[in-house]
Parts: sequence; C-alpha cells; structure tokens
Amino acid sequence: MTQPALAHATEFGRMYGRSLNDTPSVPSITTVIGMQAMDLSGWAGYMAASKLAAHPGLVEAAGRSEKLRPLVREAANAAENYRNEAAARGDRVHFYAEQVALRALDREHEVERAQAELAEHQEQRFAQAFDAWWQEYRVQPLAPEVTIWNQSVGYAGTLDLVAEISGRLCLIDYKTKGTDRNGELKAVDPKVVMQLVAGMKAEESLLDARAGQWEAWKYGQEPLLLAVAIGETGVRPMRANPSVLPQQWYKFCALHRLWERNTAAAQAGEPLLPLAPPRPTP
Repeated sequence: MTQPALAHATEFGRMYGRSLNDTPSVPSITTVIGMQAMDLSGWAGYMAASKLAAHPGLVEAAGRSEKLRPLVREAANAAENYRNEAAARGDRVHFYAEQVALRALDREHEVERAQAELAEHQEQRFAQAFDAWWQEYRVQPLAPEVTIWNQSVGYAGTLDLVAEISGRLCLIDYKTKGTDRNGELKAVDPKVVMQLVAGMKAEESLLDARAGQWEAWKYGQEPLLLAVAIGETGVRPMRANPSVLPQQWYKFCALHRLWERNTAAAQAGEPLLPLAPPRPTP
C-alpha cells in the first residue's frame, strides 16, 4: 500500500496534516478506532506458548535454564513478529491492488514490480485471487488510495478504492486475511464498518499533497460500503449493513472525543508530582 503522503506517526497515534509542509493536526480514522479497548492477552499468550512448544531446541533446553531463557525470549515476541509479518504482507497485497486499479485507469503503474514482490515472498496466490474477483465483479475503478478529510469532526484517512460495480458507487477497504483449517477465509473484523462510514462522511479529498490542494468530497451520496477480504484461497466481499451505519457513526464520533480527551490529558502536564515531608515542628 502506498504510504499516504500526509500521514505521520506521532506520540498520539497516526495523524494527518493539510499539506507536506503542515504540522499534523487531526488523527487518522484507524487511530480513532484504535481507542476501542481490545484484550489480546489470550491470543498473545497462545502465540508464545505455540512458538515455544514447536521450537526444535526445546527438548535440548529442557531443564537447562541458560538454554531455555533465549527460547522463552524468542517465544515472547511471537505475537509481535506475527503482527509485523502480517502487516508487511498486507502492504504488499494492497500495493498490488492499487497498481491494478491504476493500470485500469490508464495511469502510470507498477503492476510488474508489485507482482515480483509478492512472488519473492511466495504470495502469488493473493494476486491470483484478487484478479479473479476483479474480473468476476467487473470493477470499474474511479479513484485508488484517496486521502480524505473531515473538518467538522476533525479526522482524516485514506480509502483503498472508490469504484463502480454493476453501476453502483462503492467505497472499498481491502483486508488481507488468512485461511482457517476448513479452507475458508477468516472473518473480517466488524470494526471495518466504522472505518468505511467515517470515509463516507468525508468532506474533502486530496488533489495535491505538496500544495495542500483539496476538493469537495463527491462520493458520499449513499455509496455501497464494501470490505473485501483477500486471501490465498479466494476473495470474500462483505457489504456494510445500511441499518447500522448511524450507530457506527455515533460510535466513531464518541471514540474521537475520547481521543481528544486522552490527548489533552497527555499534554496537560505530569499527572504525579513529588511531595516533600512536612517541616520539623520547632
């Protein structure tokens, strides 16, 4: 996936500025959604235990603390390493999908480089599955990797694709997914609906990052919101249920207020100050 030019990593999460020379001023959509608490401790523990149990050096290290400790440290990082690898794979698949859209629009593209990067990591089947979906659904791209801005609430983000499918305007977010033991793609996280509805509620879209030039958002009139799961064994498009969109929007706005309060609290100063003992009584 192309790195959005206006996105910056900050101590308050990913944030966007209005131009390349502008200070980041609003959080990204994913930063806002990330304010929703998630307990991944069980999954992280399972990943660590699985990594340790499958390590080829475990038998030799058993009962020898000097050999076991390095294995434990390695296993403790299993969840983080898995997330990093999944994120890198997702970037490669997103980049390929973006290049396919650019090619369809007769714009400059790097489809061959994207294919080569997937092949280097033995991930060609993701591209094959994506191509089959693209042709079957007869996707007509309008704008890939669109950076959007909402000034009223105060956030920005980047949509993977705006397209037409069967004459219907669609806002699309790609999710790279693994395959379960039954050969089916793993389920898409329902939080993607918040992400899509926040994109739909955009007020502006970026024209020129260097000049900070924006135009009025023209794709927010009742589009179909699609989460497209891309895996090695196929593609599963899921549409957002229109009846839940108002509640998902209200929830997103509430999480945005929480981000604002957390940011303000972090900038207010040190929460705890030292206290000196009382002066001795004369």
